[in-house]
Amino acid sequence: MSNHFSAANLKHPGDDARLDLTDLFVFAAPGNPGRTVLIMNSNPFAKGDGFHPDAVYRFNIDTDGDSLADAAFSFTFSPYDNGRQTATAYYATGSQAQTREPRGDILIEAAEVGFDATAMPVQAGPCRLFTGKRSDPFFADADGVLHWLIDGQKGDFQWTGTDTFAGANIYSIALEVPSDMLGPGPIGAWITTSLRRDGMLVPMDRGGNPSFNPILNADDIKDEFNATDPVDDVKNYLQPLAETLQRHGYSPDEAAAAARTLLPDILHYDRTRPARYPNGRVLTDDVFSARMIFMVHGQATPQGVGPHDDLLASFPYLGPPNP
Repeated sequence: MSNHFSAANLKHPGDDARLDLTDLFVFAAPGNPGRTVLIMNSNPFAKGDGFHPDAVYRFNIDTDGDSLADAAFSFTFSPYDNGRQTATAYYATGSQAQTREPRGDILIEAAEVGFDATAMPVQAGPCRLFTGKRSDPFFADADGVLHWLIDGQKGDFQWTGTDTFAGANIYSIALEVPSDMLGPGPIGAWITTSLRRDGMLVPMDRGGNPSFNPILNADDIKDEFNATDPVDDVKNYLQPLAETLQRHGYSPDEAAAAARTLLPDILHYDRTRPARYPNGRVLTDDVFSARMIFMVHGQATPQGVGPHDDLLASFPYLGPPNP
């Protein structure tokens, strides 16, 4: 995740920014440990209006550690028309959670998507839901890494002190759910977008761990990775990921062990422990520094930029959209 530039040659999945997932956040609702917050962000820099009307956006939840969804929250959207769009939310369990089609119980229909600072959450069955344009919470000195790459990967990252995503917007689906809807015990979460083509849903993008596909996967497998499922990650991507890490200072054994901490690409969350990446993820986690330092085997310093100052203390927690 943090796939603001997720596919090969900086293309968007399906050549459409609305299908490009940027971040997944999972944490306990502040002041209410019996509820869990799931946030899925997409459309980096908010190119285009709203969500794709032919797509299915989905939270996938694994409750038994087999890298298959046991519960799923799916979202479909009406076409954007004259400044308006609506959302329908579904909740599925069991076999219905393992199809890309929106299945299960309908939590809410025709919920208004928000496009300005006046937008408010709605009640969707036992859940709270917000869909709409928000300030992007992701913070990263991307230019510092770009300069490092241009300079032939010499020395530490050349941090510039500038946050590439300050003032940027995304489109967010934020959901606060009773934790028992996610099953007992620790969970694994990942998000997906699928696009309907010729009557079939075709996978477009997915992710669990932050800054995984854009930073660690080689360019020639980024698109393939987006189109596959976590259950096959170790088989498909352990070797290429380990080879990438070896090029950045890991021994072969270290590289294989480090790669297994990220594969399958699922964000794990033990709800008996505080959320902080890699145990879930909160909006203030400096995942960009963590990922870059991980990539170079600890031979780097953290970036100098920090969390955005427009985060909210209450649901949906992301700041209102920037002008």
